[in-house]
Amino acid sequence: MSDAPDAGDVDDATAVDTDDAGGVTALDADAVTAARQQAAAADRVVVKAGTNSLTDDESNLSLSKLHKLVDDITDLRDRGKQVVLVSSGAVGAGIGRIGYESDTIEESQALSTIGQSQLMTAYSESFARYDTKVAQILLTQHDLDNPDRFTNVRNTIETLLEWGVVPIVNENDAIATEELRIGDNDRLSSSVAIGIDGDLLVTLTDVGGVYTGNPKTDADAELIDAVGANYDQVQTIVDESSTGGFGGIQTKVEGARRVSEHGTPAIIAASTEPDVLAKIADGETVGTIFLPINGVDNE
Repeated sequence: MSDAPDAGDVDDATAVDTDDAGGVTALDADAVTAARQQAAAADRVVVKAGTNSLTDDESNLSLSKLHKLVDDITDLRDRGKQVVLVSSGAVGAGIGRIGYESDTIEESQALSTIGQSQLMTAYSESFARYDTKVAQILLTQHDLDNPDRFTNVRNTIETLLEWGVVPIVNENDAIATEELRIGDNDRLSSSVAIGIDGDLLVTLTDVGGVYTGNPKTDADAELIDAVGANYDQVQTIVDESSTGGFGGIQTKVEGARRVSEHGTPAIIAASTEPDVLAKIADGETVGTIFLPINGVDNE
């Protein structure tokens, strides 16, 4: 949708300069700048917020974190941008609500029904501070795979955006059996961004982007500014450092790469960064950006 400079015009295979953090090859500075300008000019933005960006250490829904997210999204909307939110947090909020952790899929599904209603109530009340209405959309893998069903999803999102309503998308955990499960909201957000012709995917997480190691345990881990022709190097580092609670970065990287292969920039950034979405809209260096690649379609 955006008329911004297309960073994808730079050949991804040659946009290489010098060694960057942790031995990862740095990309050409002009290509990175062009990508951040394209991200800044995005008209339609898909924002994905993970569970840790919405809950506290006891898995309770954190209203302060949720309000910050809503404040950041409202800043984008005030700039005339359309925003679709892909939000995790239902199961975590359910755990915090009743103080019971799940041991089975059935229990996780039940917890999601408790947490999802709490989550949407919180979003409705928080966005109401800006006189903004929200809508809930719950999806399964079948909705993404079936062309007719996804056409209906897309049409619904288009209508909501025309009405000035913020669509809030989540996986339908309550009914998603093994064959219907999307798996995680990183995959869901990339599918939604591609399917609705989004101009930018922003994945907000509890770390500042993609690092040369696990920043939660490795004090020497350095932020990787941009990913493109150096993707194989980055993927190797992520695979090696993705252990324990840090494993979620793998699907974030995969989702961002998938979007970039459709000519759309993607950014992984910290949800705790002050005015994080405003900084992205101003073209500032925030998190890790995945440079868009033209002419590549893996669908």
